[in-house]
Amino acid sequence: MELIEIINSAKQLNVHEARIENSKITMSCINGLEMNDVSATSVKISDANLSDLEINGAQMGGAYIHSIGMPPEGHMYYDPNAKQRPLKFEDCDLHGSTITDCNLSDIAISDCNLTGMTINGILVEELLRAYNSK
Repeated sequence: MELIEIINSAKQLNVHEARIENSKITMSCINGLEMNDVSATSVKISDANLSDLEINGAQMGGAYIHSIGMPPEGHMYYDPNAKQRPLKFEDCDLHGSTITDCNLSDIAISDCNLTGMTINGILVEELLRAYNSK
């Protein structure tokens, strides 16, 4: 396999039917990057600004999404006045998923199947039944 290094350079790449697995992109701008019909298993993205990221029609079984939000205090891009813009999940199959140690304040859930969903070990269906019976 050929190794191509692009260092401190501005390039636009058109990559089609190529195998570029195990490639590394660091300290680079890839704004506007489009990927279509690609295999991206085991891809890792860290310390990245993914604002306005859109993922459509993707299989993400086994994905591990963590430490998402504004840069924490002590990070070089930390801004105490910055506010996290909301995320939007739509038409997603999240059954069997786990959400742990997350700030879920002001979240709106609508038109979703909540069968078996628990919050702190309590079935949401039971919570809703108790609430609605008041």
